[in-house]
Amino acid sequence: MSLENFAIIESTLREGEQFANAFFTSDQKVEIARLLDAFGVEYLELTSPAASPQSRKDCERIARLGLKAKILTHVRCHMDDARMAVDTGVDGIDVVFGTSSYLREFSHGKDIPYIIDSAIQVIEFVKSQGLEVRFSSEDSFRSDLVDLLTIYRAVDKIGVNRVGIADTVGIATPRQVYDLVRTLRGVVHCDIEFHGHNDTGCAIANAYCALEAGATHVDTSVLGIGERNGITPLGGLIARLYAYNPELIRRRYNLPLLREVENLVANLVNVDVPFNNYITGFTAFTHKAGIHAKAILNNPSTYEILDPADFGLTRYIHVAHRLTGWNAIKQRAEQLQLNLTDDEIKKITAQIKALADQKQLSLDDVDVLLRNYHSANVDAEAETGLTPSDVVAAD
Repeated sequence: MSLENFAIIESTLREGEQFANAFFTSDQKVEIARLLDAFGVEYLELTSPAASPQSRKDCERIARLGLKAKILTHVRCHMDDARMAVDTGVDGIDVVFGTSSYLREFSHGKDIPYIIDSAIQVIEFVKSQGLEVRFSSEDSFRSDLVDLLTIYRAVDKIGVNRVGIADTVGIATPRQVYDLVRTLRGVVHCDIEFHGHNDTGCAIANAYCALEAGATHVDTSVLGIGERNGITPLGGLIARLYAYNPELIRRRYNLPLLREVENLVANLVNVDVPFNNYITGFTAFTHKAGIHAKAILNNPSTYEILDPADFGLTRYIHVAHRLTGWNAIKQRAEQLQLNLTDDEIKKITAQIKALADQKQLSLDDVDVLLRNYHSANVDAEAETGLTPSDVVAAD
């Protein structure tokens, strides 16, 4: 089953370069590649060496780094591109050809027999050089199913390592992805790769459904950066797969490195990591409502499907607001090493709620209330030997 046996093709250095703000220097590409390799992705996909002279040099440089991840480059289904790619020293070549009526009419103008002939020529050449090769249709979900299966059968027959399904414009739904991958799984014997854009917000769900249906490889990029709204984000896919099998994901990937690689890429492309980003967003493990906070304090699994500790992160109980509960305030008092009874904590909680109805509070405001109440207790004990609670009880 592919949910236990899959590989991530990390495409920040190919698809990610197509992001509007992206410009990576050669040294920055190496830094990203090393971090992603240390994180544990199985493949790194690089921009075609035919794109520019520097792109070619970067392919050659990263291919020589000796990383554990296999190094791929992504090229048009053209012999000139394939020859140049082979010469860079990469481990494999990802070949693509547009198959939808839109691309065949308005982009390259080629028919299906031409696409098949070109694919066979390029695949056989790459295989003759001892490299891994993938053939992908482009705009798969707006392509005719008969055309797709005809092409995939032809390339599978000559021993392509993988065939790719690409939701190039982000039009597919999870059900459509599952159905197409399932159909293809019954037609080819090779591996199946899924590449999904996020124009309609389905990239993570689509990638997961592809694996459920029998795909073996999924393309990602850090923070999902790429053309337009980008593709399946690495962190989002990791979160989804972790929820299915935490032990597998902990074992395969160096999870605490996720935040570091995301912060690096975000800085390089001049964007902020979103507040609600999968795993690493600053509110990802923040709990506010009183009923949530109480349950979290008793057992984090009540409201967390991901364990922040596995990612080198910590949860945060937000207490400075009108929704707070006394259990959360009690925990804060204990963190401050203030000895207060439950009744005292409940009185302070009532004060916090009343103040929070009037203005926005900070954690410092809460801490001041707790410390002042505690100081009053200490003073009362020193003068009378009684706590404020004792006095109230005596009254």
